[in-house]
Amino acid sequence: MTSPNPATATGIQRTILPNGMMVVTERMPHVRSISIGLWLRSGSRHETADENGITHFIEHMLFKGTTTRSAEEIARSVDSIGGNLDAFTAKETVCFSAKVLDEHLPIALDVLADLVQNPLFRAEDIDRERGVILQEIKMDEDNPDYLVHELFTQNFWKEHPLGRPILGTKETMRAMQQPKLLRYYGECFTANNLVFAAAGNLEHENVVEQVLRRFERLKAVSNGHVDVPPRNHARIILRNKKQLEQVQVCLGLPAYPIVHDQRYAWSVLNTVAGGGMSSRLFQNIRERQGLAYSVYSDLSPYRDAGVFSVFAGTSASTVRQVVHSIVQELRDFRERPIPAEELRRAKDNLKGSLMLGLESTGARMSNLARQELYFGRYTGLDEMIARIEAVSAEEIQALARECFLADRLGLAVLGNLNGLKITREDLKLE
Repeated sequence: MTSPNPATATGIQRTILPNGMMVVTERMPHVRSISIGLWLRSGSRHETADENGITHFIEHMLFKGTTTRSAEEIARSVDSIGGNLDAFTAKETVCFSAKVLDEHLPIALDVLADLVQNPLFRAEDIDRERGVILQEIKMDEDNPDYLVHELFTQNFWKEHPLGRPILGTKETMRAMQQPKLLRYYGECFTANNLVFAAAGNLEHENVVEQVLRRFERLKAVSNGHVDVPPRNHARIILRNKKQLEQVQVCLGLPAYPIVHDQRYAWSVLNTVAGGGMSSRLFQNIRERQGLAYSVYSDLSPYRDAGVFSVFAGTSASTVRQVVHSIVQELRDFRERPIPAEELRRAKDNLKGSLMLGLESTGARMSNLARQELYFGRYTGLDEMIARIEAVSAEEIQALARECFLADRLGLAVLGNLNGLKITREDLKLE
């Protein structure tokens, strides 16, 4: 085993097990809980078109029983000690996590190790879970916020895995059979494709010993996954859905990848644009004009791409006004530096959210894992705050001038459109 960095003042240590699995921990001696997570280095973007949704399907199947535990026993084993057991699938990762009292770490580790390494994939469970996921897809299709996001994403990253839904489609779900699931599981759930992260009242050496004991038989295998950067498509999509009361709007532009040096400038820009109740979009479109109840911006960075998007829900008669107002706000970032007082407010907002968000063991565990997955090193809170403080108004304006371009702007509009027309002329930024 190797331990590249010894214990630091932050209490963070990392060890690579002999089989290639990474273990990274943060000691928080003032708490009585521990949050642990098994993170997969691959997600839905690594699926082919006919595999779309398979990663999420496998995530579900791992809770349906192992060689030693039934589905009920998996749930009861953590519930019975007052803990939480959870999982999620994202575009670039999958996480299986548990939060328990420090004394119950061995139990939580047993459960996670068992469900990840010994799933049954019984045919009858697959058929049953296929029905559950099809219901999940239908539920999301009834959610207009989700639908407009998917409509935008599928067209913005057309024919690229990042543009496909994490849940898959009804067609790909109906084609999911046991051999395909077993093959994909065998490719992805390997030692070198897993990161184990833990934060809480723990000792690193003890955690490493317990993880090694439970995962030492897991082998390192190359799965051949290669990330191909997406090509952006600045399309205007107007989708009529008469049964909707509101019209949903999503505008988006390419942003930088998660590891880009200007990620802090992007975060500050996003906070100013639509990151809260004092943001420009909220104050202008909701408070001053009364055109929307919900309006916000979002920054979604990935390994080799990113997207900055703005969402709003409005009435059919005010869609063009809302789109015009959003475009005007984006244009303003290009034309004028952010005033000093507004920049100060955004930085304080961002720093406060960051610090408050890292108060729990679960957040610390997730932060550890994501930094390992994307950066291979740990950036401490002090360094992140210093990087936020270093962002200047001039840097943000230069970023906007480089990225806020009309020929890169995509738009998706969903609702009862009544013949609505929006053209590229309506999206002029320069």
